[in-house]
Amino acid sequence: MSTARSHWSTRFAFILAAVGSAVGLGNLWKFPYMAGANGGGAFVLIYLLCIAAVGVPIFIAELYIGQKGQKNAVASFEATHEKNTPWRCIGFMGLASAFIILSFYSVVGGWILDFSFKSIFNQFAGKSDEEVKGFLGALFESPWTQVGWHFVFMTGTVGIVLGGVRNGIEKWNKILMPTLFALLGVLFIYSFTLSGFSQSISFLFSPDTSKLTAAGVLEAVGHSFFTLSLGMGAIITYGSYLKKKEGLAKIAITVAFLDTLVALIAGVVIFSVVFTHGMEPGGGPTLLFQTLPVLFSKMTGGYILAVAFFLLVAFAAFSSSVSLLEVAVAYWVETKKKDRVRTTLLIGIVIFGIGVLSALSTNVLSDVKIFKFTFFDLFDKLTSSIFLPLGGVLISLFYGWVLGPKAIEESLSLGKKPSLMKIGLLWTTRVLAPVAVMIVLVKGVMDF
Repeated sequence: MSTARSHWSTRFAFILAAVGSAVGLGNLWKFPYMAGANGGGAFVLIYLLCIAAVGVPIFIAELYIGQKGQKNAVASFEATHEKNTPWRCIGFMGLASAFIILSFYSVVGGWILDFSFKSIFNQFAGKSDEEVKGFLGALFESPWTQVGWHFVFMTGTVGIVLGGVRNGIEKWNKILMPTLFALLGVLFIYSFTLSGFSQSISFLFSPDTSKLTAAGVLEAVGHSFFTLSLGMGAIITYGSYLKKKEGLAKIAITVAFLDTLVALIAGVVIFSVVFTHGMEPGGGPTLLFQTLPVLFSKMTGGYILAVAFFLLVAFAAFSSSVSLLEVAVAYWVETKKKDRVRTTLLIGIVIFGIGVLSALSTNVLSDVKIFKFTFFDLFDKLTSSIFLPLGGVLISLFYGWVLGPKAIEESLSLGKKPSLMKIGLLWTTRVLAPVAVMIVLVKGVMDF
């Protein structure tokens, strides 16, 4: 069996894949309701600063570790440092994070598929507000429906990863990502025609610091880190499929820019719809599954808008889930010398099985609590509040202090000549980024 490492066919192919990993439910679901709950413009400003000061530096660090190591998320730490280095524990933590996250992310992906199905068959039309809002509750109460959609979502994810880097992940991202951007563009153009468009622009881009709290600032820091798929081994794994000649800084900035652009455009679209109908922007997590379906049911052209929107979110969910599964598959294929097809199928089955616990957390297992959390909430809190920020802190320290100036020079392709960029990246990864993410970690532990 050949174990030769695959590579992306072009830099553009990698950018599509990395943007696919980064652009997910965090952009189209979490960012809009977080911005809405934290006053809009002020939150967006802090978020953009955090992307630049925290997200991009750690993204470069993960890309470098993967590209330099040319191995999976665990072995790349050994390849860039030394065999059996204790720093490889970061890789194992990322592997565990990807495994656990995908188990409940697939359940949420199933919710998206369910609402996509409802929108395609026009099930929002002719219903009262309460009936439309009740779709989410009915889904939560039905174990078989949730498990069924979870199965469909995982099957789609496994099917893409089965093809490998070029024939699977790269091929499908060349379909998913252009389609996603096309749908988002259509929705953005449509939002121009809505009376709430100007109010949406003002809400998102006119900072009002009086509405921003300390908790909101921490949410901005945390989301700037999580939105780029950091701390879960995905960017290290994808970076390992990059040829060594590829420059990293421009790639990282491009991916961060596109990821942020998607979040901002999605916010404009969503709040244009919300303000057009005189509703409050701070709708919380129900914004996607209750508020928007109600509004779509009232709008002229709401059927087309609903179909386009939920397909957009479904494509984003798939592109992210693929990167999570690839973290686990790459490790077992390379480390254990296993066949990709059988490994992908086996891991997919195991993750699906674990995900069933999350699918049943809103019904059959709703009364089963561990540390006061259902299985779904436990998996979410464990990864987002502990594993991911801890991994981010350690990756930043490993890159800034252990690999040090040489890694910075190679990442920026600037040679040994001093420059503000090198100094900035060095001390951002040594001090600023780890301190910022450590605060998020401490808060997460305290809330656990």
